[in-house]
Amino acid sequence: MQQLYQLAPTAIVHIDPVRDLVKNMNQAAYQLFAIAPEQLKNQRASELFTDKAELFNFTQQVLYLGYGWNENLAITVGEKIVPLEIKANKVNDDLLLCCENSLISFEQRYKANLDYQFRSGLFHWQKNETVFEEIERHNKLLLGAVGDGIYGVDNQGCTTFVNSAAEQIVGWQKDDLIGKKIHDIMHHTHLDGSHYHVHDCPIYAAFSDGKVHTVDDEVFWSKSGQPVPVEYTSTPLTEHGELIGAVVIFRDITERKRTQEKLIKALAQVDQLKQRLEQENAYLQEEINADFNHHQIIGQSHQIQHMVNQIELVAATSANVLVIGESGTGKELIARAIHEESARKARPLIRVNCAAIPAELFESEFFGHVKGAFSGAVSNRIGRFELADGGTIFLDEVGEIPLNLQGKLLRVLQEQQFERVGESTTRRVDVRVIAATNKNLVQSVKANKFREDLYFRLNVFPIQSPPLRERLDDLPLLVQHFINKVCTRINQESPQVSLAQMQHLHQYHWPGNIRELENIIERQIILAKDNKLSFSFLSQERQYQNNTAFNSQQTAKPNAELLTHKQQKQRDKQNIEAALQRCQGKIYGTDGAAELLGMKPTTLASRMKKYGISRQDYSKK
Repeated sequence: MQQLYQLAPTAIVHIDPVRDLVKNMNQAAYQLFAIAPEQLKNQRASELFTDKAELFNFTQQVLYLGYGWNENLAITVGEKIVPLEIKANKVNDDLLLCCENSLISFEQRYKANLDYQFRSGLFHWQKNETVFEEIERHNKLLLGAVGDGIYGVDNQGCTTFVNSAAEQIVGWQKDDLIGKKIHDIMHHTHLDGSHYHVHDCPIYAAFSDGKVHTVDDEVFWSKSGQPVPVEYTSTPLTEHGELIGAVVIFRDITERKRTQEKLIKALAQVDQLKQRLEQENAYLQEEINADFNHHQIIGQSHQIQHMVNQIELVAATSANVLVIGESGTGKELIARAIHEESARKARPLIRVNCAAIPAELFESEFFGHVKGAFSGAVSNRIGRFELADGGTIFLDEVGEIPLNLQGKLLRVLQEQQFERVGESTTRRVDVRVIAATNKNLVQSVKANKFREDLYFRLNVFPIQSPPLRERLDDLPLLVQHFINKVCTRINQESPQVSLAQMQHLHQYHWPGNIRELENIIERQIILAKDNKLSFSFLSQERQYQNNTAFNSQQTAKPNAELLTHKQQKQRDKQNIEAALQRCQGKIYGTDGAAELLGMKPTTLASRMKKYGISRQDYSKK
């Protein structure tokens, strides 16, 4: 038995795992571990193996189960590490390890397997061939089941395989393609008919540069000569680091193209509808503009149409504008309309209420100041003219500007430059000035309260803002506008205005103009009952004003001659004719009949029309 142990072809090592000692080895083990028998005395088992932790785990497994197998242990022979395949059994409290060089073991098994295959004869080879054929059949089934077309090409562009989906999409059969350059068959021409050079083909590029190429809109040419819209991906194939061809996966996108065309047509229809809506909107805007001519300027009367025409004429220019009118007539709306119609509308419109600025702060408000310029100037401040650079400045109530500041304002208008308060640096600005006043600036000039040169600089293009009593035809539109405005703000249903109540509005004198109208409508909406507005109180207000005026006249002239209405009209007509005679038919401007009579030119023109007076009868012949 001992002789059999020593002559066994497998290396056997007898170890004591508790004391970590090698008890015995056979000859094959001495050769495997490269040690002599005399070295075995007191040889520790753990010193034979390179991984002591792995050895410990393996021995614990064998002691517990009674057997074990391991291929993770190795030994060091000379300078080489030899991997081992070890089978172990527990004998009493010791372990018997059967060790083999795992590399040699694998090689021997491989050679034995080849020898077995060779000796098995033709039947075994046929059996293996059947297995390979089965694998190929499964691969063909997989390729055939794929809905996308797939074909392969070698590095010369010749077709190597084609699946069924590819045949169905392009109509070419395998026999038509295999071994032939597929580019010349179905990828030779662009959709526009131009030649598709092979050097530009992304499929060829895949096995030239080794990159994946994806194209989402091209055509393959079918066997019938019809273009098939496709998207495809060409993936390179490599073997041993060398490019040997490419696999092309493609999909018919005819349906997608049809959907895109439908979408394009639908978008075109949407665009047509959009244009139609825009045209309809333009028409509606024209309808709205009958009420809202320019930026909330509401009305259709002759006076308003004339004023809007003036706005359109002057807006396109850079001329300074002087808006003249009573308080509450909407002079600021005129200024905003001019600005919005001008080339400066992208820049701001800066409004300055000259009547609300203390006299000592005018210069700082207009031109700004630097820190420390005066008491309270704790930081630098930009003036209104600098803020309006490139845009428009609106000087409301311009007649309230102190006389000592008017010269500096004139300099800005003439030279477009100024200095901040407390600073010597001259700054330049590009500002258009729109001024507004409810005063007679001509009288202010005569009274030396307004500079004449500044007046002429501001009055380049005058625009009259008519009072409400001269445009009563616009009352219905204004009333409805303010009703809607107020009710929208307070979230209330719009009340009705009867013709009788509208008559009260027509008969009122409106000293506060449109501002007064808006305030009265808001007050009456709050007081409205049964969703109806009442303006009957205006008749009492008008009677009070008439009585006050009559009493004032009686106090001044108790013995004044009384005139009938007809006599009053006749005297008024004679007075106008006398003024026209003196001014030789001139109505507007300095020394005109309107100025001589102390009334607005528009008012005079209206009365001349009423009395049938023609200015031509008094003009120079």
